[in-house]
Amino acid sequence: MHNRNPKKDKELDALDEMIAKITVDAYGDDEKFWAFWQAFEDDVALPADGFVIGEPVSVIAVDYDGNERRGLTARCRREDGSEYVVAACDVVLPQTSAGARYIAAYRRWLNLDPYPAETTKPSQSRRQHKAVDDEIDLGKPVELVTLAVKERAAQCRLLRSDRIITLRASRLWEVVPGAIVTVTPQKQWRYANHPYLSGEIQSTRIDVKVLDLVPLVLEDMGMWDPKDEYWGEDDEPIDKWALPIIAQGPRPMFEMEQVLPGDDPDDPFDDPIIRSNDLKNDGERAAAIKVLMELCQADLRCLDAHSHLGNFVFDHHLKKAIRHYEVGLRIGELSLGDGFNGVLPWGLIDNRPFLRCMHGYGLCLWRLGCFDEAEHIFHRMLWLNPSDNQGVRFLIDEVKEKTAWEDRVNE
Repeated sequence: MHNRNPKKDKELDALDEMIAKITVDAYGDDEKFWAFWQAFEDDVALPADGFVIGEPVSVIAVDYDGNERRGLTARCRREDGSEYVVAACDVVLPQTSAGARYIAAYRRWLNLDPYPAETTKPSQSRRQHKAVDDEIDLGKPVELVTLAVKERAAQCRLLRSDRIITLRASRLWEVVPGAIVTVTPQKQWRYANHPYLSGEIQSTRIDVKVLDLVPLVLEDMGMWDPKDEYWGEDDEPIDKWALPIIAQGPRPMFEMEQVLPGDDPDDPFDDPIIRSNDLKNDGERAAAIKVLMELCQADLRCLDAHSHLGNFVFDHHLKKAIRHYEVGLRIGELSLGDGFNGVLPWGLIDNRPFLRCMHGYGLCLWRLGCFDEAEHIFHRMLWLNPSDNQGVRFLIDEVKEKTAWEDRVNE
């Protein structure tokens, strides 16, 4: 068994270093509370969007009045303008923000879990912060991150912000969740207190590095050893593609975090992906896509939603399919970083969404005649999952020979 998570241990060590730095000149709890207050005062920009028990608030100020039992407090403002005070340790700030790191360090110093579940696992039912009128200049292009796409509207958030807005525009059929759209705005309004924007889409691009997403966690699952794998019968030569993988020897093995989809992992009927597939099989295509779009809206890091959305249009809308797959692939790659040389076995179930996105992306590249890029993707898949449950080893030779998709050998 592998109970230790090196990445989590490293994060906790970093928090301990942060706590030591904040409290280095403080003696006793009272001085340490003041030290944490000063750290928030110096390094956390307020007001900031946050959540308290799942409700969106604007955190106006962090304070300490000398009451050690109460500790640090946060003054928060609701959407209706009312204000109230809560314990600072109960505030959830965006995971990539400096404020979130200070909250985590403060919670750890209080002997609380620095990363409680509600801070790391977005809820589909959580209300979101809404864009306000003065955040958009109708005289300038607006960049929006697409979260979900419907027939006539797209749920978006402002780039470099968590604030949401509904976009009404033409050409939405070209847009996929996770894409950045540049819009020439025409009109802005609110209906039922929800913000809307109409405009013309000027361009779309995929650039997940600027989306401020928290990389999916890679859980250390020990070492993968090629000696434990089946490479064919003893009297048969080993395939050429496998020789460098075997020669590399043992490598670290990981399982990629899966965000969402079901609240109960032991109940297959609670899985929205399965529900979407069932709807698709029953001919309810629109309802099936709606389920997947809701998953993307809840968390763009739901790679399985991207892969299944790609599957929906793979046969008839290739350029749209490749965008779905690429978004999922690039989001997964945020976790791998540069120079990753580990293994993501198919047998570890939560690796499958990433491998599905990679597979779909490679097939689309092949169909589009991008042979070198497709070969690179398939080669990478073999290194990540040498057991090759998706059958890439049967395709890569045709790709190397630049065989057109339509001319491939069908057995």
